Amino acid sequence: YVAAVYEHESILSPNPTALVDRQSALELMGRNLDIYEQQVVAAARQGAQIIVFPEDGIHGFNFTRSSIYPYLDFVLHSQSVKWNPCREPYLFNDTEVLQRLSCMALKNKIFLVANLATKQPCEHTDPHCPSDGRYQFNTNVAFNDDGMLVATYRKHNLYFEYAFDTPPEPDYKLFDTPFAGKFGMFTCFDILFFEPAVNLIRQYNLKQIVYPTAWMNQLPLLSAVEFQQAFATAFNINILAANIHHPTLGMTGSGIYTPVKSFIYHNMEGYGGKLIVAEIPVTTTDYKTTLEKTPGRVSEKGSEQLPPLFYAEMMYDNFTFVPVWGEKGEVHVCANTLCCYLNYERAVLTDELYALGVFDGLHTVHGTYYVQACALVKCGGLSFSTCGQEVTDATALIDFQLWGNISTPYIFPLLLTSGITLDFADHRGWKNNHYFISKNRTSAGLLTAALYGRWYEKD
Repeated sequence: YVAAVYEHESILSPNPTALVDRQSALELMGRNLDIYEQQVVAAARQGAQIIVFPEDGIHGFNFTRSSIYPYLDFVLHSQSVKWNPCREPYLFNDTEVLQRLSCMALKNKIFLVANLATKQPCEHTDPHCPSDGRYQFNTNVAFNDDGMLVATYRKHNLYFEYAFDTPPEPDYKLFDTPFAGKFGMFTCFDILFFEPAVNLIRQYNLKQIVYPTAWMNQLPLLSAVEFQQAFATAFNINILAANIHHPTLGMTGSGIYTPVKSFIYHNMEGYGGKLIVAEIPVTTTDYKTTLEKTPGRVSEKGSEQLPPLFYAEMMYDNFTFVPVWGEKGEVHVCANTLCCYLNYERAVLTDELYALGVFDGLHTVHGTYYVQACALVKCGGLSFSTCGQEVTDATALIDFQLWGNISTPYIFPLLLTSGITLDFADHRGWKNNHYFISKNRTSAGLLTAALYGRWYEKD
């Protein structure tokens, strides 16, 4: 099927904490919706059957609970009411944004997924009801090609979004399409947690996900395109991911991903939005893991000089590292219960320092979640203290096998190359209770090759 995602440089309120009236809010949102409309037309012309827009793309961000109020549309989160906002605009008040989105879908005969801010009044008899008598949600909406509202999803894992409430229960939301069957949806930070993302995919055996996000890139392990790709690979699904474009805030990175191929956009220089349109297979073939050579065990020869262990902070976590020196070799490094092993060979010896790092523990900055990671990274400079820094360019082409005795089945294989481009492992899978990935010669200089394990039960 043909899918489109739009990375949008949103027109933001110059002062999001200021209190404005509904009319001013609609005016600002209307300017973003005008851009959406042009992109829907362009996508439809290229044969797209579905288009996805980013999180916060219409209203922006950094609001307070009260300052976002005029930007909120009313949406009914019940599946029992069939409603077409374009054809039936008078059914509910405060639905101007929904009406415009619905009309775009209808006019262009395209499925459309967008993110907006919504409100829902509640009774004080409801124990979860906020004191101001209403819920405020970060919401995705999906419309079919007739403009019918077919699904609404309320973001569950909020990322310091003080204007919004967490829904009392996680939403598992899907919608059906004639061209690719069922699509599930969740938003941004949700991708790092079991509820509802992983549970949704597993429960409904989904193969297609739409994913609006407003993601701040964090290298070496959590750049948007790198993690989106790893997620598609780990769950053997297609993901349509639309990010916001604000390079000054570190926000860029959208794509259409299959487990074996990706169409991505990552641009920290340019301004303006970017439409990606790609044709992808409906069914993802199951990735067969084949073994060329079984990972060996690292020899413990007493006489051998083992490379020194050192510690450095990476992604706000205290990683234990070992340097990866010379043109080839075997190294390993352990922390807590996790041991990581690496066999490597460099095509040409370059003047770049690489290190193999391990972390097995609770990540506690910008969210709390348990990580088990084995990561081969290029360091920022030639001293140990630069390992774990954000690096965007590399020249070393490396053959490698990386494996570890990871305790969780949820492992995201990261493979990022120079200039924030993606590569795919030749082989990956389980062997003797160890998970491994291997690659013969990366397509560009290696930035990161990692196994990023999420041990959800230990969150």
